[in-house]
This record gives sequence, structure tokens and C-alpha cells, in this order.
Amino acid sequence: MKIALVTDSTSVITKKEAEENNIVVVPVPIIIGGKEYLENINITPDQLFEMQRQGADFPKTSQPSIGDMIKLFDELHDEGYEAIIAITLSSGISGFYHTLCNIAENHPKYNLHPIDTRMTVRLQGDLVLATSRMIKNGVDLDTILERVEKIRSTIDEIFVPNDLNNLSRGGRLSNAGAFIGSMLNIKPLLTFKDGNIVAFEKIRSMKRAFSRIKKLTTQKIDELPYKDKIKLFIIDSNDSEQVNEAKEWIEKEFPNQNYSVTTFSPVIATHLGEKSFAIGWMIDIDKIDLG
Repeated sequence: MKIALVTDSTSVITKKEAEENNIVVVPVPIIIGGKEYLENINITPDQLFEMQRQGADFPKTSQPSIGDMIKLFDELHDEGYEAIIAITLSSGISGFYHTLCNIAENHPKYNLHPIDTRMTVRLQGDLVLATSRMIKNGVDLDTILERVEKIRSTIDEIFVPNDLNNLSRGGRLSNAGAFIGSMLNIKPLLTFKDGNIVAFEKIRSMKRAFSRIKKLTTQKIDELPYKDKIKLFIIDSNDSEQVNEAKEWIEKEFPNQNYSVTTFSPVIATHLGEKSFAIGWMIDIDKIDLG
């Protein structure tokens, strides 16, 4: 079966990775002052933050249009693809997954299979790469979907924004009411729960927040039955000092584990703001059988 693979730009899949693995990356729109920008095409996180420093309107995010997606799926169908797997950012922060579910229901000819990562950024990206490897290796569709579900279940992340302004204004923090009153004085620890961003702990400084993230990460990974096959992810928004500290910590705490360093995509940076930071982890796709 000829299977196409589609994801959105918040996965931080690079142009080279997309080309080498036959991945279609759909850019997510960002609207600033009435003008639409396309993530990683004509706006970067640095450009986004600079525009905000210069007093630009608060950015808003959208989702790829239904028309554009129908056009893409028609093209893939006409090229002979008998099924399409579409891996999206969390349905808790975007309606894109539900849009694709509607398309799948109303256009059965595509044999479209939307997958909600309940996460985003490079963790989503590695899930996409694992899927592409299985497609290359000729794994059948049902097995791919089953394995993707298992890999997705290993994904976790703890992150901290420098402040809650962007999240609260964008409506992406599900339990914001418990934190808004003192949001200027705290650094909330966040995670994804059932695909939604939730704050679960209040910390009084970024230094203390990072210390707490390290402790919680170590505890959570140590409890995993596959802890020796974990890959870690350092994700930041323009905070090289924090990244360097995190690298030193991972190399000391998890000397035998792979890790990657990446940034929040512009869309996610829109919601988290500058100087946000995260540690994520999942099963290392280089240490499992994808044949």
C-alpha cells in the first residue's frame, strides 16, 4: 500500500528531513496586526519576539484552511496514495485535528487517518519520523497505526513560561484561573494532560523552576520500565544559558541516553512567550524496531 505522511509545522520537522523522508509539512498560520504569516516560511521565533518588542499587536494563531487541506489530499490521492496518515499538534490547543477528522469522515476516498499527538514541537516531530521509517520499511497500515499509538503513549514534557501573559490571553491554559492572580510573581510548571496545557505547580523563580523540572524529570523517567531507551529533548525560546545548563545536566544525569536541542516553533512560542523552557522525553525511536 502506498501511504502518504502529513504533519503540521509545529512538529519542527526540517526541510531536509521532510525531503529525505517524504513528509508533507503543512505550515500553521500566525496573524499579527491583520497580516498572516506562515510558520517557518516567513516568520521565525526571533522575528516574532522582535515584533512584540516593537509593539506589534498580540499574535493570534489559526489553522490550515479546509480548502487547502482538501486540495492537498486530492493531489496525494491523484498521485496514487491509497492512505494518508496525518499527525497533528494536540487537539487541546488547536482545532486542526478535528478539522482533519471531519475531512476523513466526509471524504472516505482519501483513507485519511488523523492522529492527535496530544503534544507538539520536536516530540511530535520524532513521532512523525518514526512513522516515516515504518512506511519506508513497508509496515502495513494497521500495524503502523498501532505502533504510533504505543510510541505516543511514551511522550511526556514539563515546561515553564517566563510569565503567563501569552497563555492566558490566548486561552490555551485550561486552569488559568488558579494562577492569574499572581502570574507576575510566579513561574508555573506546565504539562499536557489529555492534550490540554495545565499548570500543576507554582515556583517563585526561573532558577527554582528549572531545578524542580530536573528533579521531576529524573523521578518520572526512573519509574519507566523502558528508562534505558529514553530520548530527552531540550526546548527553549531564546535562552541559551538555560539550554547550556540543561545539556550539562542531561549529560551527567543520563550519560547513556540521546538528547536533542531545539526551539519552540513560532506558533507555540506565540502561546508561551520568550524565555520559555521545556524538558521532554519519549522512547528513543533509534532504539526500537520500526521494521
